[in-house]
Amino acid sequence: MFRLIALLALATTPLAPPASHAQTATAEQRMPHISIVALGEAKPGREPVYLIPGLSSPRDVWDGIAPDLAKDQQVLLVQVNGFGGDALGENGKPGMTDGIIADLLADAAKRGAKRPAMIGHSYGGLIGMMLAARHPDRVGRLLVVDTLPFFGKLFDPAATPASIAPRAEQLRAMTIAGADRMKAMPTVTSDPGGIWSNTPEGRIKVANWGLKADQRAVAQALYEDIVTDIGPELGKVTAKPFTILYAAGVGEARAKAMWEPAYAGTPARLVAVPDSYHFIMLDQPQRFAAEVKAFLAE
Repeated sequence: MFRLIALLALATTPLAPPASHAQTATAEQRMPHISIVALGEAKPGREPVYLIPGLSSPRDVWDGIAPDLAKDQQVLLVQVNGFGGDALGENGKPGMTDGIIADLLADAAKRGAKRPAMIGHSYGGLIGMMLAARHPDRVGRLLVVDTLPFFGKLFDPAATPASIAPRAEQLRAMTIAGADRMKAMPTVTSDPGGIWSNTPEGRIKVANWGLKADQRAVAQALYEDIVTDIGPELGKVTAKPFTILYAAGVGEARAKAMWEPAYAGTPARLVAVPDSYHFIMLDQPQRFAAEVKAFLAE
């Protein structure tokens, strides 16, 4: 079970922007729950796009698309405090997800962004959906990457937020209890296996990212992710397009049978990506880049 929890901590990041961003990236701006690095200049008449990584993931997860996107509009690379091995800030406490959303709204207001685009992966996708459903006038476009509206159903198809809460609490406690062990684990140099990427290189990268995350932040985010069901609120989303990009590496028919019922009756349009696992941007970088560009051009 500990191995499962370790792998659920999907990634982290260095404190400074990667070298590929250094020419045009601003200094990191830190808020109570997130930090943001802006890539490219704000363009008159063009709303910025926020890129929100998933559970324990760094902003580096967007390296394959961010520099190119920044040619046409400003790209705001989000990182949840603690997920990159950086300072925890106000995370690790109840209300962490709401705090992240509040920081995003405050940042957009400060920049004069009225209806920016939001792209979120995994936990970042949940954040994007919560923001768009609860503040529909503040999100212009929404792309959700491999995120179900209720993560808890993966543990129990009959789950409700209340019924899954004890399981979520157990996972939160186990994640915190394993923090010292995670810190002591050596750098991963050989394929650790797992379901996060379909290549050895991707799995090694994800595993090494995950070793660096502050497990207090991971534990609280994991708990809130599991017990949140945003599905009933998705009818309030007015963002257009509202696209769900999901991995179909298990087979398109099998994936479709899981994803389509989860979003039935919502405004979302679903797009399957074959030959990919959870980290679509690592497994199918060209297809992913094309889908993101099409989303922003629609």
